Amino acid sequence: MTATLAARTRPPALRHLLDVRFVAAVLLLWTVLRLVSTVILVQVAHHWQDPVVYDDSGTPRYFQFATLWDGAWYERIATEGYPEQLPVDARGQVRQNPWAFYPIFPLLARALMALTGWSFGVSGVVVATVLGYAAAVLVAGLLREKVGTAAALGGVTLLGAFPSAPTFQVAYTESLALLLLAAVLWLLVRENWWWAGVVALLTGLARPIALPLGLVALVCVVVRWRRRGQAPITRREGAGMLAALVGCGLAGLVWPTIAAWRTGVPDAYPVTMSSWRGGETVTPFLPSIERAQWLWGDVLGLVVLAGGLGLLVLAVLGPWAARLGVALRTWCLGYALYLFAALDPWTSLYRYLMLLFPLYVIMVGGGWDPGSRQGRGGRGDQPRWLLVVRTVVLAALMVAWQVWWTWYLFRFVPPSDYPP
Repeated sequence: MTATLAARTRPPALRHLLDVRFVAAVLLLWTVLRLVSTVILVQVAHHWQDPVVYDDSGTPRYFQFATLWDGAWYERIATEGYPEQLPVDARGQVRQNPWAFYPIFPLLARALMALTGWSFGVSGVVVATVLGYAAAVLVAGLLREKVGTAAALGGVTLLGAFPSAPTFQVAYTESLALLLLAAVLWLLVRENWWWAGVVALLTGLARPIALPLGLVALVCVVVRWRRRGQAPITRREGAGMLAALVGCGLAGLVWPTIAAWRTGVPDAYPVTMSSWRGGETVTPFLPSIERAQWLWGDVLGLVVLAGGLGLLVLAVLGPWAARLGVALRTWCLGYALYLFAALDPWTSLYRYLMLLFPLYVIMVGGGWDPGSRQGRGGRGDQPRWLLVVRTVVLAALMVAWQVWWTWYLFRFVPPSDYPP
């Protein structure tokens, strides 16, 4: 009986989820979307960007444009490394410095620079673009396992067309973060605990997403524990479950620990992060509340913030998201809560929201469970053409928004500007 149950619940083999035709469709789709972003970036770089940001190094303007903002910090890390001492101003307050930026991406770019002799502008763009393709395939495979082929392709389409999607092909860490996140989530979905812990640990050197990932791992472990009567947990699996939790926990500590060790300052990472707020310590939830009140007023701001959070909860927990499963729904809620608590939300929010990629499945109508009571005779058995139409319309709107994002946010207006 147990063996029969295990056979029924065993996930499909990866070779079936990532078959040649499906992967080719994902790569073609992603290429089209990256070409669209390339056209937008080239137009802004050559016709709208103030030429004061360019130098005469011989690197084409496109690649210099692609290393603006955070890219300039990653170039500094790739070429100079991290400082042994935290820089301070005349008042002794820590200034903005490279320790705020995680090392995997600039180290990959530096390795490519050493192998090819390319500049950082070219190497950073190549690394980000290649990682973006790999991330698209992993996201598509994960979504396909949960919601099927059509909805998975729809979700990837909106991800690639998102307003801040140009960061998948400039010197930013969005591609790397998405790749590692999709890998950890897929490993947790498939209950491959040991590898989930290992890859989760890598996120601690790529992007600060360990806390919400730890929540996902904890929920997945609890769900598996509740099934132990039907499918007993072996010692090895139990150890793997613990390893997944430990990996997520350590991921949040590894980079602050390295920064403290290298600089000799125990709180090197948090004081560096606070330098972006003029030295002000970030109080959980307060920046989000203050930003909402600044935009819409003291009372209306709280109403808008509460309404937005309520809409997110409704979207994730409703029957239209049933096929996403526990792990992806938990990620959406946990990551949104993390952003609400830890982020000083402003223009960078566009980039952070891309990691909520399961929501794009809901937007195209691919999250309904056809086997549920709501699905039978309702939205779950919708014709495929309707999903395609939704996807095309939403993608077109996002591409138009992408034009605005690149022109208004990624383009640098001297002497200072809003960061993307």
